[in-house]
Amino acid sequence: MFLTPDEWSALRLSLLVASVATLASLLPGLAVAYLLARREFRGRALLDGLVHLPLILPPVVTGYLLLLAFGRRGWFGPALAEIGIVFSFRWTGAALACAVMGFPLMVRAMRLSFEAVDTKLEQAAGTLGAAPAAIFLVVTLPLALPGILAGAVLAFAKAMGEFGATITFVSNIPGETQTLPAAIYTLTQVPGGEAGALRLTLVSVALSMAALVASEWLARRAKARLGA
Repeated sequence: MFLTPDEWSALRLSLLVASVATLASLLPGLAVAYLLARREFRGRALLDGLVHLPLILPPVVTGYLLLLAFGRRGWFGPALAEIGIVFSFRWTGAALACAVMGFPLMVRAMRLSFEAVDTKLEQAAGTLGAAPAAIFLVVTLPLALPGILAGAVLAFAKAMGEFGATITFVSNIPGETQTLPAAIYTLTQVPGGEAGALRLTLVSVALSMAALVASEWLARRAKARLGA
């Protein structure tokens, strides 16, 4: 392939980080999206604001807050280190930063999908004696599935392109925390690195476009199913 070993390393690490970030966010994203879509409670607006805060804050600020919270001398870092969980300057920290940055996109897509499900179908299942958990698993979840998958794809794409929060929280260590965007940034700073930066840029564009096309296709499927 046309990528160098170091460039392949950055690409593999990005795929690993994005996959872990997306999978780790999936269940919390489902819970928060369903809560915001179907429940009225005190503090709902505050929760909604907190979920979307990473979209508004500069990514560097989000990364710095993560460093304060989960750094080696942060609020929770020392306690987590005692049980073997370390985030700062590790790929796991990059996954955490990407999960935080992609979480609003995931929740928003999932929430819209849950809101689009006809509640009459759920009520009909309830009148037939189905328990709330069974209604969610058998009726709500399958109808919302395309939107849920679209949210996961968007979060994955965001994680693949995340830079500011990641580099602030875990730095730019080759082979450990140097993801695709960080590798592109590094190559633009060294003489003769323009060709490598262009190669990785093309890879990044291709992956992002594929994710957006997949997300749009899933969203269309969701509309078609709900309109049928």
